[in-house]
Amino acid sequence: MTTDQLDPMPDDWQRALAIVAHPDDLEYGCASAVAIWTDAGREVAYVIATRGEAGIDTLDPGKSGVMREREERASAAVVGVSSVEFLDHRDGVIEYGTALRRDIAAAIRRHRPELVITLNPADTWGGTYWNTPDHRAVGRAVLDAAGDAGNRWIFPDTDAAPWNGVRWVAVAGSDTPTHAVDVTDGLERGVRSLMEHRAYIEALTDEDPETYARTLIEGFARQEAERFGGRPAVIFRLFTQ
Repeated sequence: MTTDQLDPMPDDWQRALAIVAHPDDLEYGCASAVAIWTDAGREVAYVIATRGEAGIDTLDPGKSGVMREREERASAAVVGVSSVEFLDHRDGVIEYGTALRRDIAAAIRRHRPELVITLNPADTWGGTYWNTPDHRAVGRAVLDAAGDAGNRWIFPDTDAAPWNGVRWVAVAGSDTPTHAVDVTDGLERGVRSLMEHRAYIEALTDEDPETYARTLIEGFARQEAERFGGRPAVIFRLFTQ
């Protein structure tokens, strides 16, 4: 892992849209940055491709999806996000293709963001852990749909008009980050945002949910501090549109 210093994320924008595969994807590291942005008066909305219904082995998908949607809305509210949409793709079997690109392009056209955020679409996390098919499919589709959204000849039947105002796509969890956000003042809310996924965490581990969330979120942020002037950080790979 490189120790090269990262650049600060751009701050000359007003609207962002975060698009990921599952409830909790944003809370595992990104929410602290969202708290910083909403504190500064910026608008952030979430679009989730699935309801995470296949994420809890001990709970029927019909019940799990309802519960995980509820937890996601609560976790978003902790960091100042009130707009949370679900695209209702099937958890675990999302397919990359034009149907997914169309749904994401339509969401970008509705929300008209300058900054789009998504999660690592690479094959692995850190070259060690295999990434899930859903993360790979959604992350790649977001990168493509950011361009699709501005082309009036691609998916011309969406309700909203084309939007070519996306200036950047920021990929969280990248192995090759370029930028970071100082989350000193958002770290506590990042922890509390992940804690809202209590049922999911309790199914995942026997560890106390607060201890689990605090260890992960604070640990990730402090790990990146050496690349960002000693400040706890959330990192991104930034692509310019």
